[in-house]
Amino acid sequence: MLKWAFVFLVIAIIAGIFGFTDVQAASATIAQWLFGIFLVLFLGALVIGLAIGAKLTR
Repeated sequence: MLKWAFVFLVIAIIAGIFGFTDVQAASATIAQWLFGIFLVLFLGALVIGLAIGAKLTR
């Protein structure tokens, strides 16, 4: 998912350079959403992993 966020970020940057403002805005929005979803899922997995790891080491 993080890979797709970076792909849309690159598309947004390239579209911005060439003046395609609608494509740039849409790509930037998609990249932000994907990065936000990735961040939430990563933090959730981190918390669950730490909780399970703490129980395994006891």
